[in-house]
Amino acid sequence: MPHINLPDLPGIRGPMAYRPETAKPLNELAEILLRDDNNTLSRGERELIGTYVSSLNDCFFCQNVHGSLAGHYLDFDIDAIDAVKKDYRSTPISDKMKTLLSIAASVQKGGKNVTETQIENARKEGATDREIHDTVLIAAAFCMYNRYVDGLATWAPQDRQFYVNRASERAEEGYIDFDLYK
Repeated sequence: MPHINLPDLPGIRGPMAYRPETAKPLNELAEILLRDDNNTLSRGERELIGTYVSSLNDCFFCQNVHGSLAGHYLDFDIDAIDAVKKDYRSTPISDKMKTLLSIAASVQKGGKNVTETQIENARKEGATDREIHDTVLIAAAFCMYNRYVDGLATWAPQDRQFYVNRASERAEEGYIDFDLYK
């Protein structure tokens, strides 16, 4: 049961429908960070960063929405996404992504937890300054989104297949023009 009287919509959709004027800039930020094609990280890799941070924050809705999108883009099933969330170091993702997820995990704890060694390791694996920047910003933004969703005690469908089934539609609609009331 949400802490306040929200529209009866799952996860972030309820609070966004409640305050559409704040939803607009939040969705614009998500669109730029996760979908902009002027980026050397793929949409799937960026969604994976958001998924991983959401799992660290134990935000069920966000880790499943974005995990399903990451899976859609990367052609990963739920088990592969779960493996990344559990121990990304032992999964077949690129070494560059492993270093970026390490940075994202540090941001999730607090920005000052990112170390120069992590940045150097990411660069050694081919990460650009823009990719490092975007990883930090995605991680920070997802901490905010996760806290928004869970801080208002929104509800979420518990059947994880629900998110998988909607991933292709969500990938098509993006974050700016989607219908909040769907």
